[in-house]
Amino acid sequence: MNKNMNEQHCGHFLLYPMGLRLLYTSTLIVLGVGYLFAMIYIFTSHAGRDGDPALSVDDLIIAYSGSSGGTVLESAINGPMARMLSEEQGEDILSWIHQGADEAGYEKVVAPIFEKRCVSCHGGRNPHIPDLRGYSSVMETVSMDEGMDIFTLIRVSHIHLFGLTFIFFVVSYIFVHAYMRPLWLKRTLIVVPFLSILLDIASWYLTKAYSGFAWMVMFSGLLMGLSFAIQWVVSIYQMWFYKLPDELVENGGKVC
Repeated sequence: MNKNMNEQHCGHFLLYPMGLRLLYTSTLIVLGVGYLFAMIYIFTSHAGRDGDPALSVDDLIIAYSGSSGGTVLESAINGPMARMLSEEQGEDILSWIHQGADEAGYEKVVAPIFEKRCVSCHGGRNPHIPDLRGYSSVMETVSMDEGMDIFTLIRVSHIHLFGLTFIFFVVSYIFVHAYMRPLWLKRTLIVVPFLSILLDIASWYLTKAYSGFAWMVMFSGLLMGLSFAIQWVVSIYQMWFYKLPDELVENGGKVC
């Protein structure tokens, strides 16, 4: 029984039937595309908050602990919402904020822009998205930017914990069938993404308390992405473009 289980879980890709390799490959391709879109989303939602279009540690500090010199609305216009407004519209709103954010200016300048460009999403239907209908609602966003609130962090944390754990379980389960030596390196690559998930989420809360931990957010994200890329490339390559080395042939294709 133990011998059969060991052979089932430790065999190299090339010992498996075509159908199973096609299943693994299709799964990796879809997850790879999904991971790419996730990276694009992270970039577009965080980059530019500090005025520089590239994603930086300062962007992460603003996202999680807030901006010491700006409001929530300013951070959104300079960051994730920049692409939703023309340059002129963004400047008009920022000018209104800097001039005191009075109600007359809101009705004349800001309200028409929000009505045309923003309220389709910020219309009060989603309690997690600021409501931009009416002066009193907008003024709630014209306050000091303190970054993500704890409730939002908790909500995003449980989504990431469940989602990323499932993704890396699937990718790592496939990667187990790859041949890599030394064996400790392969085992490390399997464990690292799960540690990175925990490190990444913990760093969000730590960054809110102390901005220096934003470097940990950046590091854990890079480590997670690198682990995913290595497992993905090695698995695809060894399924379709690999020749079993003599050592692997001699031990019956056992890779772990």
